[in-house]
Amino acid sequence: MEYLKFEFAGQHAPQKFEAILVGVVGSGNLEVLMEQGADPAHCTISITTSARGFGPIWEAVAQNFHAQHQLGGVAISINDMGATPAVVSLRLDQAAASLPIAEGGHP
Repeated sequence: MEYLKFEFAGQHAPQKFEAILVGVVGSGNLEVLMEQGADPAHCTISITTSARGFGPIWEAVAQNFHAQHQLGGVAISINDMGATPAVVSLRLDQAAASLPIAEGGHP
């Protein structure tokens, strides 16, 4: 198993929300758990993956997600079983789409 963690400064903190879970841990898939983060100015993405050696790809996917959503105040945990970058992006976008949008905000 490989463990990775990325942190980004965010601009869009959602309103308070209950944890959001999308996907399923299974071969070629992953689950994304999105929770209220401790710091409203940052988004953390923690990854546990069975596929070792793909840190640069994970970093690129995380940076792309952050560039799109600019989230703050969110902690994301990913449990991966060999999902492709496209599946990772899909699951992250699914979770972000479930966030309550703050007034004048975005995700």
